[in-house]
Amino acid sequence: MLRAIAQPFGWLLLKLYEVFGNYGVAVILFALIVKVVLLPFQMKSKRGMMQQSQLQPLMKELEKKHGANKAKYNEELAKLYKEEGVNPASGCVWSLIPLPILLALYYAIRYPITTMMGIGGDALNALLARMAEVAPRSMWVKLGLDASVKAGSDAEIAQAQFIGGHFANFANIEGIGDKLRQVDYNFLGMDIGSQPSWKFLWTTDWGNPAVWGPQLGLFLIPIVTGILTFLSSRIGAKMNPMQQQEGQGQGSMKMMMYLMPLMTVYFGFVVPAALGIYWAAGSVFGIAQDVWLNKRYTRILEAENAEKNARRRAKEAQLEAKRLETERKKAESATEINPNTSKRKRQVSEKHDQLAKASEWDKKHTPDEPEYEPSRQGARRFARGRAYDPDRFNEEDAQEGGEE
Repeated sequence: MLRAIAQPFGWLLLKLYEVFGNYGVAVILFALIVKVVLLPFQMKSKRGMMQQSQLQPLMKELEKKHGANKAKYNEELAKLYKEEGVNPASGCVWSLIPLPILLALYYAIRYPITTMMGIGGDALNALLARMAEVAPRSMWVKLGLDASVKAGSDAEIAQAQFIGGHFANFANIEGIGDKLRQVDYNFLGMDIGSQPSWKFLWTTDWGNPAVWGPQLGLFLIPIVTGILTFLSSRIGAKMNPMQQQEGQGQGSMKMMMYLMPLMTVYFGFVVPAALGIYWAAGSVFGIAQDVWLNKRYTRILEAENAEKNARRRAKEAQLEAKRLETERKKAESATEINPNTSKRKRQVSEKHDQLAKASEWDKKHTPDEPEYEPSRQGARRFARGRAYDPDRFNEEDAQEGGEE
């Protein structure tokens, strides 16, 4: 499965090598082509993430309002996404595409004969048989020809390098001579088909610059790749306001920012150096792409938001004008009935009008309550006599009575 996916990548890598004559340049250009091909997807992903970051204040308001009711919060959040035209998954789905490309390229670099040159089956067996005739026994383990000893993981790279150095011995093999290519893995004096060694510092021959110079370059490739990966993540986080928001996932994002470069350094020491160069070139192109997309969509989203706010203000002004007009007509008893209003709403409105009119009629026709009459007791108007006065004893009378 992976071989079938890797063959187009191997073919493209071989064509770039044939045009420019340098394997390292071919890998860097391959990384550039991948970035260009994935640019539409990355643009969509970047736009989605920036739109989500702009919705953070509204999302916090919804969380404050419906935080206790998760179902209601999710419902309102989905409604907000729909109104704003934002797909919450768009920011992460497209970011997963480079991973299978990286795996396919790793396969193409590791198996150049079967993927780049398209030689397999009986033709590959015939090629290996000729190689066993030409190569000395001391190289059989490295070339994967010794069945009694397990070959290294990059045996096919060694085979391609051996074929390139002894091309005349293989060009005349029937059926595969036209497919074979001389592939030189040299790039800036380094063999990028080989694997960097993390033991370089204490195993190399420091007395011979021709030996330790290329080995030092290979040793630095994973480290430089890790640094560029960290810079790419750091710059991307600074230009993404959503990642700057304090929240539950901020700690995990910070951890990934430091963990991914360390993983990159580790993998850089266990894969061919060519893959590290691809990773480093991809990080450089990714930084440039992120800066450009951030500037581009900042301008676009600002213009779109200004247009949305203008439409929102116009709609609010229209609703306010309609409300004031309705109030005026109600005050003038000239409210028009909308023909599109449902029967139930009309009945409810008529009932409210009837209740309001009945209340006004009661106020006008209900007799005023009689003044307070101290001589009255209950329904009997003169039960205590007309001259009854509850305050007939005033304070002066009370004092005089006390003195007597």
